[in-house]
Amino acid sequence: MKLIASGTVNGGASKPLSWPEAYGEDAGPRLGFFTDTSVCIGCKACEVACKEWNLVPEDGLDWTGDSLDNSQELSAETWRHVAFVEQQAPLRLEDGTATLSADGGAVEGEGFRWLMESDVCKHCTHAGCLDVCPTGALFRTEFGTVVVQEDVCNGCGYCVPACPFGVLTKRHLPDPARGGKEDGRVWKCTLCYDRTRDGIEPACAKACPTDSIQFGPLDELRERADARLEKLQGEGWNGAQLYGRDPGGPVGGFGAFFLLLDKPETYGLPPDPVDPTTHLGECWRAALAAGATIVAGVALAFLGGRS
Repeated sequence: MKLIASGTVNGGASKPLSWPEAYGEDAGPRLGFFTDTSVCIGCKACEVACKEWNLVPEDGLDWTGDSLDNSQELSAETWRHVAFVEQQAPLRLEDGTATLSADGGAVEGEGFRWLMESDVCKHCTHAGCLDVCPTGALFRTEFGTVVVQEDVCNGCGYCVPACPFGVLTKRHLPDPARGGKEDGRVWKCTLCYDRTRDGIEPACAKACPTDSIQFGPLDELRERADARLEKLQGEGWNGAQLYGRDPGGPVGGFGAFFLLLDKPETYGLPPDPVDPTTHLGECWRAALAAGATIVAGVALAFLGGRS
């Protein structure tokens, strides 16, 4: 594995750290995921394939009663998570008529739909987790993806609040290598770095039976997503939109972006994610200015008291 340090914050603004500049001729095309939720069937094959390939431990599979979804959210033990969202809403709107399926069968009334979305680390262009990692455990690969080196992670947890999507969490399971003590390190999707280095499709995309999860060069995926969105909107699908596709959008666009059939909030995603380190430079400047003002005030008071 070729390791590149994460870099530092420059004036409070982050950038695609260590890619492609730091890799030079070794930099590959930026790779990523396009997840088309309109064809997701909620089979969770991606969750299983991710766990099997990456040896991610079983995380309970408890029946919560909230949904048929038993994994609930992304975590150190769930790197792919298929969300189930039940709605009293139509899939498509044609002349005010709700259409419950894409086969042309129309049903009068509001209708019902079950939205499904396979969530994953976004592999952000401006990744706050990279900026705050003090050990270099988080690094950007030659493909522009963001990976954690667990053998370098010290479990400080700085990256956890730095992620606007709640992707990063610590693993609380016992670690045999630490005498059964709590693991405490951060784990997340690597976009199957060990596979992509060898030109192999990530496990989740390989296992997806409907091609809901598509893998490839990010520029190609964006073109494919634009064409897919245009098709769905032309067919009257209700609420279809791309989330994280725009390189000029929040966090500089995602390396793993989505076609959604409703607002991001419906899927538990932030509508306007912000890299917490974006304004870090401004915060430090304000703090230094405030400190200088206090020092000046104390000095003036001291001098005034002696006169």
